[in-house]
Amino acid sequence: MTQTRSSLLAAAFLIAGVGMAHAHASLETDTATSERSFKAVIQIPHGCDGKPTTEVQVKLPEGFVFAKPQPKAGWELEIIKGDYQKTYDNHGKPVSAGPLEIRWKGGNLSDEHYDTFLISGRISGFDKQTTIAFPVTQLCGTDAQVVWDQIPAEGQNAHALEHPAPSLTVMPADASGEHDHMAAMAGMAVTPAAEGTPVTVGDLEISGGAVKAMLPGAKVGGGGFSIRNDGAHADRLISVESPAAGRVELHEMTMENDVMKMRKLDDGIAIPAGGTVELTTGGLHLMFMEVAKPFAAGETVPVTLTFEKAGKIDYVLPVGAAGGSGHKHK
Repeated sequence: MTQTRSSLLAAAFLIAGVGMAHAHASLETDTATSERSFKAVIQIPHGCDGKPTTEVQVKLPEGFVFAKPQPKAGWELEIIKGDYQKTYDNHGKPVSAGPLEIRWKGGNLSDEHYDTFLISGRISGFDKQTTIAFPVTQLCGTDAQVVWDQIPAEGQNAHALEHPAPSLTVMPADASGEHDHMAAMAGMAVTPAAEGTPVTVGDLEISGGAVKAMLPGAKVGGGGFSIRNDGAHADRLISVESPAAGRVELHEMTMENDVMKMRKLDDGIAIPAGGTVELTTGGLHLMFMEVAKPFAAGETVPVTLTFEKAGKIDYVLPVGAAGGSGHKHK
């Protein structure tokens, strides 16, 4: 289970009994393409061992340039500038210095509340797939802080770290990458590496799953995936959207008196703390309604998931064969 560590600003402020929190700071979107604009949305899910967050500090990685933070009501904004390690082109003008750290100060974000802090900038200078980190420090008054600065070694799972830094996977700007992105948005086939790759948002990891291939002329399709909650607090999947369907509904299939019944879940699907929820045929599942082009085996379907606490995350589901354990939906 992912955990955070409450540490102290100085030994003089040592407090007995400081506990462990569980949800970690993260990026709302964890993939981007080089040579494009990018909005780094830092998600702050809790304070320091129950104390409200009063300052958020974000260090910017090399390659995230020309940064502009979004002001927040009730917070003072501080921008720390310095030299970049390289020189970057800004519309024909060479730039070698800019913001290196952003600080929102003097706020009061309750431990029970969730908020985001946005920095707009540009990803530049990457000619191969690279992971970059945005180390975050939360200050809670004058006696406590939470630091998210650990960066996984090559091949290491970030979930193995106690306090991982929010990280971003950057893809090089090339023709094939652009083609894959557009194909995924259109529900077409893309390279297998993009299909079902686990993604994380807040304390949640979304993995596996698929959608069923549809018969010609069909307008309704079904599918699902797995959601694991590594946090100490429950969350809820409240909606799913996809450019491949007019709407996506959350459904449940149950047996009542030997009769199979299905119902739409208007209140969403609860994700218990420390638990895993499977959306699959025969139980909880997704229903893709008003599908313009029936899903075909070998293609993929992009979806955007919205959680009550963790926020939004994009995911790509592969299309499996029709039949088998698929269900009929009326």
